[in-house]
Amino acid sequence: MSAVLADFPVLIPVTDEDLALAALAVRVHAPEPWPQGLLCRSERVPYPCRLARWGHTTLEAAGLTAEQLNGDQRQAEDQSMAEDQAR
Repeated sequence: MSAVLADFPVLIPVTDEDLALAALAVRVHAPEPWPQGLLCRSERVPYPCRLARWGHTTLEAAGLTAEQLNGDQRQAEDQSMAEDQAR
């Protein structure tokens, strides 16, 4: 039973594919306030869920910080908005 609940392994070195999936996991499995406390936005289980933990651990193993991830996300959103306005 404990194997089912164990965290996903973080493989070193972190590949580009793992890095992209980890960034997506951190964005999708974000905390959301509920009357019961913080829950995962995607799974509705107590935050952090397994994928959020794996994503954060993988990003840390790659040497990225939360600030760097948030900055990259803002740049991507700004670029997407500029492309939408140009249409």
